[in-house]
Amino acid sequence: MTEDILINCTPQETRVGVMQAGVPQELHIERAANRGLVGNIYVGKVARVLPGMQSAFIEIGLDRAAFLHVADIWEERQHAHLGAAPAKPIERILSQGQSRLVQVIKDPIGTKGARLSTQISIAGRLVVYLPQDPHIGISQRIEDETERQLLREKLAQLLPADETGGFIIRTVAETATDAELRGDIEYLKKIWHGIRGRAATAPAPTLLYQDLSLAQRVLRDIAGESTGRIIIDSRENFQKLQEFAAEYTPKVLAKLEHYTGERPLFDLHNVEDEIERALSRRVELKSGGYLILEQTEAMTTIDVNTGGYVGTRSFDDTIFKTNLEAAQVIARQLRLRNLGGIIIIDFIDMESAEHRSAVLAELNKALALDRTRINVNGFTGLGLVEMTRKRTRESLEHVLCEPCASCGGRGVVKTAQTVCYEVLREILREARQFNAREFRILASQSVIDLFLEEESQSLAMLGDFIGKPVSMQVETSYGQEQFDIILM
Repeated sequence: MTEDILINCTPQETRVGVMQAGVPQELHIERAANRGLVGNIYVGKVARVLPGMQSAFIEIGLDRAAFLHVADIWEERQHAHLGAAPAKPIERILSQGQSRLVQVIKDPIGTKGARLSTQISIAGRLVVYLPQDPHIGISQRIEDETERQLLREKLAQLLPADETGGFIIRTVAETATDAELRGDIEYLKKIWHGIRGRAATAPAPTLLYQDLSLAQRVLRDIAGESTGRIIIDSRENFQKLQEFAAEYTPKVLAKLEHYTGERPLFDLHNVEDEIERALSRRVELKSGGYLILEQTEAMTTIDVNTGGYVGTRSFDDTIFKTNLEAAQVIARQLRLRNLGGIIIIDFIDMESAEHRSAVLAELNKALALDRTRINVNGFTGLGLVEMTRKRTRESLEHVLCEPCASCGGRGVVKTAQTVCYEVLREILREARQFNAREFRILASQSVIDLFLEEESQSLAMLGDFIGKPVSMQVETSYGQEQFDIILM
């Protein structure tokens, strides 16, 4: 299916929407203040080695130290692969204060720092260069074994006899000419030569190489033969992308368009509305059913419900149709929201094994459109579908939102009555410690209103018990859970 790519650029951020049949399928956002780090190469300094976790914290110039596991140290992984002596423990490989060339493989997510590897890979349009590893790999999306072998042989013929590095052939290289492949290889080797030169003299920590901007990565990684139009709403960025495409991705150059309309590009194509919906925990299905998506630190759970859908034949048929529609919508929501890690889907219970197989097949078919690596384990004994989706960057919710100041991210706030009773207990506690002349309650309007009405007797009884007057004052800036007790 043909897809259009919308690129909305401002000085502060770049937003990309990938559209199919006028419906957003993917959303990517990159802000100038905190660009993604995946692909960046640093000279890092070992800050701390943790033998118990077989890991180390590496300073690369960020707020939080990055994380390097022994399994991501390339030399040790090579030894294990070749069946050599048992891998060394990390305390015998790294030492505090040591400098090391590292690359970010996962952005910082939540409270976790960036994840690093010492195996360097530099992505081009047609191939990925592995300067330390003499290996030729093929994209998993190229499934035909004959085609894979032909591509491997084709690349091997283009490489010099003394080549020490390796390459992974990307899907778009299937139709590339020898000249295009050779140009991509030379471009990547030139980048690596510059990185090595800077690494020899740079102090740790230093950024040596930064991956392309989001708009450029779209041309390199997303745009292809199935792309219809690439529409950019900024003249300056349109010209930059034209120059980039002319040099590195000439096949998509003719697809670039500059949008000059009065109405904002994302408004015109209803992407703004889709972003708002993608931040909601509830997703409506056309049939009348709905999904509930809950993101937690450990996993994402998705619950499927029939809602107002009653069907026309039988109850089993209603459930089956709802689950089939949900499977398609879930796959799209995972892409839109960029949900990663462990994902648990609670489809509506189906008694028929045939129905379960059909729903699972529909889910796998819809997930096949995803550019991110996915592993579906099928139904568990409890009727849940377990799956994982590779997580390399923050979800849409984490990029655009922050925990609620009132509820602290719980999603609920204490009732005004609960807060009233907390206030009463706090006054009693302070009355036993301090000999104040008067106690004054500063709280939200809803809490003060409750003290003036239903809980007025409770407040009067407390005042009599402690033998001190208690006054109240509304603080309009306070959330419902906030309060202070002032000793007068």
